Amino acid sequence: MEPDKTPDAGEGRCAVPPQAACDAARAPESGFELGEPALVCRWRLTKRRVPLLNRHIRALAARRIQGAPVGRGLLSWAKQHVEWSLADDTTVAVPDDGVLMLVIDTAGQAAMSTGPYERLASTAREALIYRALDAHREADRTGVAPEVLAAHRAGALVLGVGAEDPLAGVASLAAQLAEARGVRIERDPALPYRALAGACAGALLLLSDEHGVVAAGDAPDVPADDLVDLLVAGYEKLRG
Repeated sequence: MEPDKTPDAGEGRCAVPPQAACDAARAPESGFELGEPALVCRWRLTKRRVPLLNRHIRALAARRIQGAPVGRGLLSWAKQHVEWSLADDTTVAVPDDGVLMLVIDTAGQAAMSTGPYERLASTAREALIYRALDAHREADRTGVAPEVLAAHRAGALVLGVGAEDPLAGVASLAAQLAEARGVRIERDPALPYRALAGACAGALLLLSDEHGVVAAGDAPDVPADDLVDLLVAGYEKLRG
């Protein structure tokens, strides 16, 4: 998603230029300035850890910066920083329920920041649909949508992405949980537009790296859905 604000190196507690991407300890924070953001990832934090870190890193590897893939060094730095520095450096205040924001600029430089988690202002169907459409536009630039609209209908979990589109962390988790339950996975990149037009039956939900599995909160005519409950519970269990 687009940044609300760009963290500077001090706020982010870490910053890394491309040459030092494999070694967070060598990242020169003094005088570091992040350039124009090209990619912003927001990952949910729980007690100094990112529960879906491996899935997020795989999705980060599928993203593009200015048309080029994210470098291996930066991927290693991001994973190691979360696993080691963020988890162990108790001198840095990190909210128990928070969000980690990773910003990569057009030059391939990166910085991280953390902050408290803020719930969605609205979980209405239309609000979730528009978030998914915004994320789809981001995927046109970066290759991966951080939020995906999904629907449970006719025995399938329908994901609002293309057949070959890589999935972000929470979307990949939801697909795996559904398949383990024996639910088939379908893909329909037009799903948000169908839902906006009122042509989408069944339970609607948003699969978000920041907000988790979010069921539409304004669909009184849709009966309780066991799969949606399973996906919400599965995500919350992993989050701890």
